[in-house]
Amino acid sequence: MRTETDASPEPRVVRTGALALLRGILDRPLASYYLLLSSVGLLVLIGLVMVFSVTSLDAYAQTGNPFTAILRQLLSAIVGLLAFWLFQRLPARTFRVLSRPLIFLAFLLMIFVDLMAWLSARRGSAIHLGPVYVDDLWLHIGSQQMQPAELAKLALVLWGADVLVRKGKRIIVWRELLTPLFPVAGLLFLLVGYNDLGSMICLVLLFVGLLWAAGARARIFTWIGAVTLTGVVALILLPAGKDYRLDRLKVFFDPSVDPDAQAGRYQYLRGLWALANGGWFGVGLGEGHLKWGIVPNAHNDFIFAIVAEELGVVGCVVVLLLFSVLAYTGLRIARRVDDPFRALVAAGITIWFVGQAIVNIGGVVGVMPITGLPLPFISDGGSALVVALAAAGMLVASARAEPDAAEALHARPPSKWMRLLWAPLPPLPREGGTAPRRSN
Repeated sequence: MRTETDASPEPRVVRTGALALLRGILDRPLASYYLLLSSVGLLVLIGLVMVFSVTSLDAYAQTGNPFTAILRQLLSAIVGLLAFWLFQRLPARTFRVLSRPLIFLAFLLMIFVDLMAWLSARRGSAIHLGPVYVDDLWLHIGSQQMQPAELAKLALVLWGADVLVRKGKRIIVWRELLTPLFPVAGLLFLLVGYNDLGSMICLVLLFVGLLWAAGARARIFTWIGAVTLTGVVALILLPAGKDYRLDRLKVFFDPSVDPDAQAGRYQYLRGLWALANGGWFGVGLGEGHLKWGIVPNAHNDFIFAIVAEELGVVGCVVVLLLFSVLAYTGLRIARRVDDPFRALVAAGITIWFVGQAIVNIGGVVGVMPITGLPLPFISDGGSALVVALAAAGMLVASARAEPDAAEALHARPPSKWMRLLWAPLPPLPREGGTAPRRSN
């Protein structure tokens, strides 16, 4: 028999109420739209703050102006936001039309960069073709620079999604994947991986995401994994002048290897120092000292280590939660949108962002080998930020195309400012009288 002293079931009711509230929020028509805007916006904001924190001292020492690097990154963010706005307004057919020119342009740029890098390595110095030259992974055109590998990611998403949609259910047949999907993607992997193994791994993850979302057979992924592993081993062992790849693999299996600071083989341990130095709440924003020439590439692929040092475990958890929200929202969009092309693009872009973040953070915390991939939206790098924001714009376009979201957007009344801007002017009063009433 139940008595008055028995435990009350109130905690269970509270939990059920919280879950019901969360479910109610997620069931709203524009939930995906706002979740995506908030997660991407916060990641970009955190990135700008951390880039300024990392680069301000070096920028002041080199130019006398601590804002040099952050102004460049801020300009890239503005250009990226313009691309974001444009891409989230374009219809799906425009992206499908642009997919072939983009993949062709990506091939041309990668062939040019690889050829120039090979010739420069044989000569021992960079080869200049007027204002154009290649420096490591960067293509310089006058005062501007870009990474063609970033464009290749965007191009592969659009082109791959377009090809898979055209083939439909025929992708279960091997012959259909061999014409032309696998040969084109494989050649692009090799061109990117020759100089940038990390970006090649990101491309493979993106490609696997497209095939998974399209419903390819499971054994295809086994073959892709085997071929990719063979290619990665070949790219690590074969190319001359790429010894740093083998060094990174050695230090992953034996972190005590630290013979030469100039070779950057101590990056792994210095990153762990930054993680340990931050503790739970960090040493304070801007107060970290390991970014002052101790952690290599602290502004780019190891910026997460500086986040850990200055913002602690709490800051790292915030970043991880934002990427988790981005992952959930992107896959939710891919499941809910009706257009198969938009669904594949949403899945490919989501796995691109999240996979690249996992590889970057995994290298920093020591659970994966270091690959040199930047952290999306956070690391310093103009072309990477512009392309990532453009891709996020396409993801938002897919969120806007969800059936319930499209109806809600069309049914939503314009804001007060838009009503003031577009409302018709009242008629002028007649001479010697009052203005006639407006009919309803």
